[in-house]
Amino acid sequence: METIVNKVAESDIEVFDLDALWDGNSVVTFDIAPFLLEGIILREKDFRTSMKELDWSEYERKHVAITCSEDAIIPTWAYMLVASKLEHSAQSVGFGEPSELVRDFYVRTLNMLDWSEYENKIVVIKGCSSKTVPMNAYLMATQKLQSVARKIMYGEPCSSVPLWRKPKN
Repeated sequence: METIVNKVAESDIEVFDLDALWDGNSVVTFDIAPFLLEGIILREKDFRTSMKELDWSEYERKHVAITCSEDAIIPTWAYMLVASKLEHSAQSVGFGEPSELVRDFYVRTLNMLDWSEYENKIVVIKGCSSKTVPMNAYLMATQKLQSVARKIMYGEPCSSVPLWRKPKN
């Protein structure tokens, strides 16, 4: 009987998994709207008191997107005050929608990676990731890998789509 050889496992293909970069913590929204007077005005004294009395433990180890769901003019310092209160409890803090916070997380993380481990290698950017990974992360990973890799593909090592190959000089 013939031995089955796993050629994919024996190849020099590196798999780059964007899902593995996410820490698995929840993304939640902190909405300033409930702290507005009549849904339109932010009164400094009342807001500061509310922020002082709020139980911040519910944001422990979560990614918090700070926003205001009402069409009100919110001074910049109000968002900054909320961020300062989340410093010791939240995993990360960002302004805007949760999707923007996740995108920013991936941008920061991809910018901090040491890409040299992919030098002159064939790299497959793993497909079929969770819904957490934003499209922008795939684009950014492709650009980062182009500066070091020999070849970039998308999908799984056993069935991938070629995207780019380093030109031969």
